[in-house]
Amino acid sequence: MLYLALKHLHMTSAGVSIALFLLRGVWMFADSPRLQSKFARIVPHVVDTILLASALGLMLVIRQYPFVNGWLTAKLLGLVLYIVLGTIALKRGRTKAVRGLAFVAAIAVFAWIVMTARMHWPWLLPV
Repeated sequence: MLYLALKHLHMTSAGVSIALFLLRGVWMFADSPRLQSKFARIVPHVVDTILLASALGLMLVIRQYPFVNGWLTAKLLGLVLYIVLGTIALKRGRTKAVRGLAFVAAIAVFAWIVMTARMHWPWLLPV
């Protein structure tokens, strides 16, 4: 029961997280002042905290850990790359072209993380 609750919380927060990332990306490309709103500065961090907490809970419940289980190691490294690319896309990129490239790459990495989670294959290769 706990496993299913954590799994659904994790999957839902992942969906909300990417939806908020896409929304903030649209606002960034449109030069919208909404990107600087209180909502855009706080809510994504709350959702991402829930996402991370549910991931840690799942890890403990299923007793699988990064650097022990390859697929979780892959997800963790993918998460770090997603965060770096997301930061470049929404804040640190100097030009819209750089931000756009980082934005598309971040979405691709997110999709890769989801596929890795669903298949439990590190690097999307059966082992």
